[in-house]
Amino acid sequence: MKEGKVKFFNDSKGFGFVVDSADNQEYFVHISGLVDEVREGDDVTFDLKEGRKGLNAIDVKLV
Repeated sequence: MKEGKVKFFNDSKGFGFVVDSADNQEYFVHISGLVDEVREGDDVTFDLKEGRKGLNAIDVKLV
């Protein structure tokens, strides 16, 4: 599991971005990849999975 912070999440559109704490890489996250409800600034853990446009954050959980 990677650790990071929610940079942005739009509830009405169902997507956002998570920034990896280790290397500051930014990953797309879809609402279907969330375990917990998240908000901007939340600390989270997540895994990565190849998506249509690159790596996506999945199994996103609050720390």
